[in-house]
Amino acid sequence: MKSKMFDLSEPATELIRDKALHNGTVLQSFAFDNVNQHIYVVQLMAGGQQLPGESEPVSGANRDKNGDLTLTKLDLAGNELGYMFLKGFGHGVQIGVETVGETAYLWTETDSVTEGSSGWGTQLARFPFENGKIMTPSSPELEKHRLIEGADRTTVNIDPANELLTMRYRKDGAFRFGVYALEQVKRREYVPVADVPQPAVGTFQGFASYGGYLYLLEGNSYGSTGSVPPTGNTYITAVDLNTGEVADKQLISAGDTLSFREPEGMAIRLPDMKHPQKAELSFGFASDFTPKRLANIYSMDRLLPQQANEE
Repeated sequence: MKSKMFDLSEPATELIRDKALHNGTVLQSFAFDNVNQHIYVVQLMAGGQQLPGESEPVSGANRDKNGDLTLTKLDLAGNELGYMFLKGFGHGVQIGVETVGETAYLWTETDSVTEGSSGWGTQLARFPFENGKIMTPSSPELEKHRLIEGADRTTVNIDPANELLTMRYRKDGAFRFGVYALEQVKRREYVPVADVPQPAVGTFQGFASYGGYLYLLEGNSYGSTGSVPPTGNTYITAVDLNTGEVADKQLISAGDTLSFREPEGMAIRLPDMKHPQKAELSFGFASDFTPKRLANIYSMDRLLPQQANEE
């Protein structure tokens, strides 16, 4: 696959800062509806809520264990436009958006299985955003996909410029990334165009692919081991999807004035759909402590010249 690689040494631009989500928990990941100019953010469902059909309020620990997520729809200024609840879906490490006309289809993990204190998805799901809707893995609106038998910890990202779907998954104890043509996945033709192992990284926090490169986000919040303000330990790693080799890794300083700064999620943004080659690599941070965690998104858009020997 041919493509240019984002310049990870470039200073990032702030897209939104300290924006409230529908629940007050940490944002896990996000994705853009580039056609309708919206942002979709997923987070663990807050404790203390009682949804229809539940006999009592559910604690945050049980929400995490069950894989219950909250999805918030924002405009590009970070104002809330709507929400959904996704019960039993997973941990929300990464999501994707596919836009069909005015409808945004979310790609997420689903069929959560508890491991440790959290629920994690075991296959992928596609469904339209519907404000206020409560979804479960058995909801008829869900279109499910099991791309690889025996895989778990499945999470997903969409490359809207190249119409590719990338799935992070675990099989035989190891994490890998499979890249598929989006339209083929929808036809249930699960033949990868690339499949590479995850290189060694710190605390994994999200991923996105753009053409022939995969980008991995890692790091901890301030105050965690190995993370000292204002530098922190947030890194982005670029992986060549043709070879599986690490092409670059850079320390990220964006958001260094946030009082609390935990890297969370990545996405590809296309600011102008008439020129899809003008893409941005975006990444998020959770901020603040009380009463609610807040969402922040930064982006970089400089692409390095393509190497002559790239396949």
